[in-house]
Amino acid sequence: MCGIAGIVSLGEQPIYADELRAMCAAMVQRGPDDEGMYLGPGCGVAMRRLSIIDLETGHQPVCNEDGTVWVVLNGEIYNYRELRSELERRGHRFASATDTEVIVHLYEDRGDACVNELRGMFGFALWDERRRRVLLARDRLGIKPLYYGIAGGRLLFASELKAILQVPAVARRLDWPSLSHYLAYGTSPPERSIVEGIRKLEPAHRLTLEQGGEPAVERYWTLRFAPNRARSETDTAEELRSRLKEAVRYHQVSDVPVGAFLSGGVDSSAVVAAMAGTTTGRIQTFSIGWREQEYDELPYARLVARRFGTDHHELVLEPDAMDILDRLAWDLDEPFGDPSALPTYMVSKLAAQHVKVVLSGDGGDELFAGYDKYVVESRERITRLFPAALRRLLGSLGRRWPDGMRGKNSLRHFSLPDHERYLDASTLFTEDQQAGLLTADARAQIGPSAFARRRLERLATSTDHWLSRLQDLDLGHYLPLDILTKVDRMSMAHSLESRVPLLDHPFVEFAATIPAEWKLHRGRTKYIFVQALRGWLPDTVLDRPKQGFGVPLGRWFRGALRPLVRELLRSEAFRRRGLFEPAAIERLLARHEAGRPLDFHLWTLMSLELWCRTFLDAPARADRKVDAFPLAVVPAGGGRRPAERKRPTVRTAQPAARRKRAS
Repeated sequence: MCGIAGIVSLGEQPIYADELRAMCAAMVQRGPDDEGMYLGPGCGVAMRRLSIIDLETGHQPVCNEDGTVWVVLNGEIYNYRELRSELERRGHRFASATDTEVIVHLYEDRGDACVNELRGMFGFALWDERRRRVLLARDRLGIKPLYYGIAGGRLLFASELKAILQVPAVARRLDWPSLSHYLAYGTSPPERSIVEGIRKLEPAHRLTLEQGGEPAVERYWTLRFAPNRARSETDTAEELRSRLKEAVRYHQVSDVPVGAFLSGGVDSSAVVAAMAGTTTGRIQTFSIGWREQEYDELPYARLVARRFGTDHHELVLEPDAMDILDRLAWDLDEPFGDPSALPTYMVSKLAAQHVKVVLSGDGGDELFAGYDKYVVESRERITRLFPAALRRLLGSLGRRWPDGMRGKNSLRHFSLPDHERYLDASTLFTEDQQAGLLTADARAQIGPSAFARRRLERLATSTDHWLSRLQDLDLGHYLPLDILTKVDRMSMAHSLESRVPLLDHPFVEFAATIPAEWKLHRGRTKYIFVQALRGWLPDTVLDRPKQGFGVPLGRWFRGALRPLVRELLRSEAFRRRGLFEPAAIERLLARHEAGRPLDFHLWTLMSLELWCRTFLDAPARADRKVDAFPLAVVPAGGGRRPAERKRPTVRTAQPAARRKRAS
C-alpha cells in the first residue's frame, strides 16, 4: 500500500524533484515506512510506502531488467504469485518478491492489456522510457483512488487531490459543476474533483499519454448483469459460500498481521466467518459503538466475536469525537457529505494500534441488494399505475406549497417517473432547493447541471431488471464515490490498509449472475447471501433488521454540538465566501431546530466549509512534520536497483542504450 505521485512533461518542461517530494509529503500517512523516486527525462514518479508484502526488498519504484520500464503502485495484487510463476516460465527475471514487480513484466509481455490480468485493488503508474509514454490504471471497482490533471504543460497525477495541490502551477479554484454534484449527492462527480482542472480516473479505466500527445482514457472492464437461472437456489448458495472463502483467502495475502472491521452486520460478520476458516491464529476484530442505543450494534459484534473466538476491541463514541473535524477535512481530501466518515476514522484509529491490515465487509449491500432503499423502491413502483395526468397534478400541488411545509416533498416525489424517483430519494439538495440555497453569482457559475441526466441514462441503458439497474448505478456511483472513498481515506489517515474481499472482481462477477429475485425476495434484502450464511453465522445476526453505520448527528446537533454548527454556518468566513444565501441557511437551521431531519444537509454544508478553510483560505501545504528518509542519487549507468538497498532513492535515468542488462 502506498501513496503514488508523478509528473510527465508534455513538451520540454522540466521535472523537479522538490515538487515530487512535496507531493509525497502531503500523503505521508499513506506510507510512513519508506519512500522512493525515479527522475528521468520527461518524467518523474515517486511514492510513500506502507510495507505489507516483501518487507525487505519491496521498495518502489520498481523497474524491469534494463531499467526502461518503471512502476509505482498503490494497492495490492492478490494473484501476484501465480502471475510471477507464469512470467518466470516465460523468461522474466525478478529482483524482489513484491507484487508490484509483476506489473512491469506483464506490461513487457502484454502492453496496456496487463491491467486485465490483475486481481486486486490498485492505482498504478507505469513509465515506458523508450516510448516516452505513461500508463495510469485504476482497479475495476474503484477501491483505490487516482487523480490527474494538466497544469503548466505537464501531466500531474497522485493518489490524493491534496498531493497535486502541492504543485504551485495548480490553481486552487472551485469546480462549480462539482459543487452542484456535491450538494446533490454528497461527493464530487465520478470523473471530476472539487478543484477545477483536476479529474479522477474512474474505476475500471486506464489513461495513456505519449509525450507530445493528449491523454486518452478508456474503460477496460464492464460488469454484466446476466442472471443464470439454470442453477438451483441451493447450488447458488453453496457456490456463493465457496467463492466467499476463496476471496477472503486471497485478501489475507500479507507479510504483516491482518484483522477485520466487525460492525455486527451480515457483511462484516461473513468476512470474519470466512477468515476464521482460512487462518490459524486468533483474528483481531474492531468495532465502534454509541451511547444512543438505536445506533449501537456492539451486542451483535460481540456475538460474532464470541462465535469465532476473536480478540475483540471496542470503542464507544461521544460528541467530543467531533473535535477532530479539522483533521478530518485534511484526510478526506475533498468535501464529503457522509457523516459515517467519523466512526470510520475512529475505528481505523483503534485498529491501527494493533494491526497494519484489516478486511471490511463493504460492497455487500450493492451486490446483494442490502439497502432499504431497494425495498422502498419496490413498493413505490406502484406509482407506475397512476395515470400521467394524476402524477402531474401531484407535482403541481407540491410545487405550489410553501418550502418547509410537510408533504410538499412527498407530493413532488411521487409525481416522478421510476428512475427519477429513485434518484430523488438519494438526493440531498434537489436542483430547485439548490436554486434557493445558492447565491445568484454561484448559480451563474454552476450553470445547467447534467449529472442527474447522466445517472438517468445509466439507469435506462444498463440492464433489464429494475433492481439490477439500481445495483449497477450504485456500484458505479455510490460505492466508489462514497463508501470506498470513506474507507480508503479514513483508514489511510492512520496508515492502515483496508481490503474489501466482497469486491474481489471474480466474486462480483459471480454475484451479477444471481437472479435479482433471489437478492430482494418478498421484501427481504440479501436473501440469497443470508441463505448461504445460514448455519455459519448466528440467526440473530442474519435475521435482524438492517441498521447501517449511522451517526446520531440530529441529537448531537441539537445538543452538545449546537454551537459548533452555528459557528461554522454563521461565521463571517462562511458568508464572505458568497456561495449561499444567509437567509436560506437560517431557514435550514430553524427547520432543524424544529425537529426536521436535516442533519445530513447541515453536515454537507459544514464539511464544505471546513474543506474551504483547509485548502482555499490558507492553502494547505505539506508542512506537517514528515519522517522522511534522505534521498540519495544513484550514480548513472546502473541497471535495476540492487535488492539489498534499504533506503529509498532518486533514480537519475540515462538513455537506455547506455545501460547494461542485469546479470
